[in-house]
Amino acid sequence: MTDDTHAYARRNVLRGAAIGTALPFLPTTAHARTPSPATSTTAGADAPAHGSASLRWLGTSGWRIDVGGRTVLFDPYLTRFRTGLFDGGFDPATRIAATDRTLVREYAGRPELILVSHSHWDHIADVPHLAKTTGARVVGTETTFHLLVAFGVDPLQISVVKGGEVLDFGGGLTVEVVTSLHSRNKKHAYFAPGTLTAPPAAPPATISDLPEGDTLAFQVTAGSGGPALFLMGASDFAERAAAGLRPDVAMVAVPSSTATHRYVPRLLRTLGYPPVVVPVHWDNFETPLRGPVVPDATMDLSGLIGQVHRESPASRVVVPDYRTVYGGDMRPRR
Repeated sequence: MTDDTHAYARRNVLRGAAIGTALPFLPTTAHARTPSPATSTTAGADAPAHGSASLRWLGTSGWRIDVGGRTVLFDPYLTRFRTGLFDGGFDPATRIAATDRTLVREYAGRPELILVSHSHWDHIADVPHLAKTTGARVVGTETTFHLLVAFGVDPLQISVVKGGEVLDFGGGLTVEVVTSLHSRNKKHAYFAPGTLTAPPAAPPATISDLPEGDTLAFQVTAGSGGPALFLMGASDFAERAAAGLRPDVAMVAVPSSTATHRYVPRLLRTLGYPPVVVPVHWDNFETPLRGPVVPDATMDLSGLIGQVHRESPASRVVVPDYRTVYGGDMRPRR
């Protein structure tokens, strides 16, 4: 069968699967949201069934995925701190804040697995604490490895990947590692590029001590029969590396510029026009995670939604918030 035939068959199986019982996620229950045109539009005919997976957006590009009593985190940046990024006073010498242990415990639980797209502060800052206090396995780049070792994480706890690996964690939980790219600003550049080939001499102290170190995306299959979730940490991608993935749900990072040529049309085509598209990395991640989502004014969220509707009219767009627990089809759990 062709890739498209495989994807169609898999989605039909997902649609016909029995709806599982929602797993306990956090002490918070989903709250009723005020409907808006951007929240959920175009009910795609191929939307996957709920299955037993529960998903919660952690802001920025972060997600918590619970399935079968197991927790997977992606880019968990929970202890937010001010860098001046959102008020015009960005300071690369901003000190990395100490982890808010209570907040992290509330939102992250006890993960078995932590996936890290790249090593900028808004993706990795809480990972050392989580790794050391929960024993979770961390999957990331060589740069992520060296930074975490400098922070005191056990090297044997970290799996270094490059892209192309398909990791089987048992029970139907698989992770496909995808070579990817970091997004660029209007000047076709980005903050703190570079890679590490050895741990730094001292633990990183400021956000400029955390270089990007190459970027990954991940496709997580959340349990046997569960949805395939494509997770991005930045708004660019390696087209040939992502070709043929065919996720059921694509977490798509919103760009801050048009530096990447035809980003949304190329991405949707490469991923086989996913049934569900979820915009991420469009929020002001220096506002409290317990509060309402504050949009980042530099991110064109409505523009991305419009492009998805034009390029993939059968896709359902879901704009997430911090307080809602979603099922595997990105419909709110009640």
